[in-house]
Amino acid sequence: DPESDPVRKRILEVMDSKEKIAYVNKVGEHYYNFWRDADHVRGIWRRTTLEEYRKPAAEVNWELVLDVDELGKQEGQSYVWAGKVLLDEGPEVTPDLCLVRLSPGGSDAVIVREFSLQKKAFVPEEEGGFRVSVCKSRVSYKSKDVLLIGTDTGKAGDMTDSGYPRTAREWKRGTKLEDAPVVYEVQQTDIAGNQGRYYDRGVWHEERSRAITFYTSQYHWLHQGDWKEVKVPEDITVSTFKDSFMFKLRKEWTVAGKTFAQGTLLAIKIDKFFAGDLDSLTVLFAPTENESMEDSTGTLNFLIVTVLQDVKIKFVFWQYKDGEWVNRGQDAGMGLEDVSLGAVHSDESDEIFATISGYARPTSLFLTNVEELIAGRVLGSTPLKALPAFFNAEGLEVQQHFATSLDGTKVPYFQVSKAGIELNGENITLLYGYGGFEISLTPGYFANRGVAWLEKGGVWVDANIRGGGEYGPRWHQAALKENRNKAYEDFEAVAEDLIRRGVARTGRLGIMGGSNGGLLMGNMITRPRAMDLFGACVCQVPLLDMKRYNKLLAGASWMGEYGDPDTEDWDKFLHKYSAYQNVKEDSKYPPTLFITSTKDDRVHPGHARKMTAKLLDHPNAKTTTYYYENIEGGHGGAADNKQKAFMDSLQYAFLWQQLSK
Repeated sequence: DPESDPVRKRILEVMDSKEKIAYVNKVGEHYYNFWRDADHVRGIWRRTTLEEYRKPAAEVNWELVLDVDELGKQEGQSYVWAGKVLLDEGPEVTPDLCLVRLSPGGSDAVIVREFSLQKKAFVPEEEGGFRVSVCKSRVSYKSKDVLLIGTDTGKAGDMTDSGYPRTAREWKRGTKLEDAPVVYEVQQTDIAGNQGRYYDRGVWHEERSRAITFYTSQYHWLHQGDWKEVKVPEDITVSTFKDSFMFKLRKEWTVAGKTFAQGTLLAIKIDKFFAGDLDSLTVLFAPTENESMEDSTGTLNFLIVTVLQDVKIKFVFWQYKDGEWVNRGQDAGMGLEDVSLGAVHSDESDEIFATISGYARPTSLFLTNVEELIAGRVLGSTPLKALPAFFNAEGLEVQQHFATSLDGTKVPYFQVSKAGIELNGENITLLYGYGGFEISLTPGYFANRGVAWLEKGGVWVDANIRGGGEYGPRWHQAALKENRNKAYEDFEAVAEDLIRRGVARTGRLGIMGGSNGGLLMGNMITRPRAMDLFGACVCQVPLLDMKRYNKLLAGASWMGEYGDPDTEDWDKFLHKYSAYQNVKEDSKYPPTLFITSTKDDRVHPGHARKMTAKLLDHPNAKTTTYYYENIEGGHGGAADNKQKAFMDSLQYAFLWQQLSK
């Protein structure tokens, strides 16, 4: 019973702790934070000054901006905070208006309401305040009195087959949304269309984007008064830095007599690009066999490229000076610990927030600037904020190993355990995986996991399988569509390596994954080797029925990842990894707990419901199949800390119980 579980109580104490780091973002002269604890279940939006923020957490004087719990009580709604969109009128104007996004119960669909930061109140509709009903809207300000918005107005064709906006409208304050003229539209079968305007380091940009698939898009830019197509391959991601385009390549690109490898980051001035001067493309990052670009962070004058070198962080520094890119060197990072960067305000300064964490290292937050980071004077200094040790990590050891997959590929994985564990196969071990959408699994401090698993002597393993982004686009694309089996073979290879090394045996090795990782779990329990490798499974908010996934909620948007079941893709390969269809009467299945949410409007809860029903009718699985559906929480599974603590303790308790037999 998770309600009486002391682990649940401790997890909730961690999540409600007032010693958590209050992460902030700078708007005007204030630093804003969204905060949840036992007194603010759904949370409060608050602000302070930098002088106050530098004080110990208990001494910071916060000014309340919006109380989501109180708002929900007043309006009889179960609101979950989903962020805000700011009206940016440039550095000379004090920020005031923004669009607050509120999710009913944690769904992806949100209500959008205009809010005044100066008055700390919503702008009433009768005074011209913007308000948008529940929808997966895309909205931003074009000017103080005009929104660029894509939403469902009730008219045919407003939304794509994937459930996202197909059109963009210019909505003037004081007029009806349904009367707002359409200024841009895309195809019904595209994922989404969007138009936006934003300020970037002294330059205003207005762009239109057509997301054709999850990995292909077309862009148009307003340049010198005219809309112009950005004529690059559709699989290139386009962004900006001041007056320049940034191109991230998903595939090799030959242009102006040069060939750039997939995973390369290029820069070019926008004026030169539209003039056809592609010789001036500058390489800001080029991948190697064991290095890939994970992310980039821009300040006023610098771009910092975050690189994964065999899944370990390092940085490459570039300075944009007098219209040219100057390489300022690189930093090796923190080994088996993660460092993430965020600009304090990229239009104002080169100040930066640096966050350091590791599997056994509580998270620390530093406030610094790029020059200090380049000089290496940050990571050994005193942090601005730091977590306490929420769990006992004494004696924990973090290792990186490489398993050999079926085709010979070396697959990295991180192992967290007590130092010097006996390699006798008796260690209770949890293997986690995702393997999709170019998302990497990197080290981090996860207190809930520490409390519920590591403190008890359990071993935690993150598998960096293909389909993820650990080695860039090539690692991701190696497991797309007809090659999806590579991700599953990689995960099995890591399991085999753990067993071979004596870390665990079949009955002691559990597995967990959610969303695309839930599809991974579905395949792990239905593939022939399941009973030889795994003792128990937790399958979270999963895709499982790949025959119909494209007809459920946002499913059509993922056909670039998985394939189209309404074409020959089904017979050629999709049927092979549709877990729901691959349940066989004569097979046995490991004990499995399926987790979903009624409010999940991204991956339909029907996937988990159908799979559970099928296994409960199965002669070999009906007594070992378990199911929990939270009525709130959306795709994240939980709408507040109490729900999250309950669900985490439930899942870890299930695995520990099954693997201890």
